[in-house]
Amino acid sequence: MQYYNSKIIAQKKIATGIFHLTVIQNAETIAPGQFYMLQVEDGALSLMRPISVYNIENEQLHFLYKVIGKGTELLSKLQKGDAIKLLGPLGNGFPCGEVSGKVALVGGGIGIPPLFETAKQLKKQGCHVDVFLGYKDELFAFEAFDEVCDNIFIASEAGEEGYRGFITDIFHAQNYNAVFTCGPEIMMRKVKEICDTQQVSVWLSMENRMACGIGACLVCTCKTTGGMKRCCKEGPVFSGNVLVF
Repeated sequence: MQYYNSKIIAQKKIATGIFHLTVIQNAETIAPGQFYMLQVEDGALSLMRPISVYNIENEQLHFLYKVIGKGTELLSKLQKGDAIKLLGPLGNGFPCGEVSGKVALVGGGIGIPPLFETAKQLKKQGCHVDVFLGYKDELFAFEAFDEVCDNIFIASEAGEEGYRGFITDIFHAQNYNAVFTCGPEIMMRKVKEICDTQQVSVWLSMENRMACGIGACLVCTCKTTGGMKRCCKEGPVFSGNVLVF
């Protein structure tokens, strides 16, 4: 797979340190939960950063990302009309075709964006979809889920919106046939524990650090019952039956 040249359609800051980036899509078919490596040129240095797909619409790719280092800071400086290179779609996304009935999506922080396109796909195939969104303080993107989910549950540690506390405090797995989750590892570990207790199938999208995005560098490995696996290649989505925390 080769990088393809794209162009910035729009870039907008939607919360503190959170940006909504829109670029021209390539011709590839994209599965919910997959990601792209975005390449930002900084003189002699080429920085690649993995960003999950937030939304696909009208031949446009939408990404939501958080500025946490040099690469994402450079990315946030790009403006409409600027060129950008993308590699993708990469990885294995959520297995939407394997689930039915009532599905819960549990997201935390910057793990929330990939759940939007996932919710869209689940609704298309007739699932009942509830989304549980957990924030540390400032909320973002929750309004968009109104169009693609049956119910939205919100929790924030600051307590200014929704339930004050952790999203796992108000998540009850026994109400669902399947669960997809993405966010901080400590949150996903708790979601997995809740699902295991209720014998509900759960899939987790791991957000390990990545360097190449194609499985060559082995930076993003995680432990599974089948040995160490690469999040960028065998993941980022894994069944809760195989992940070992």
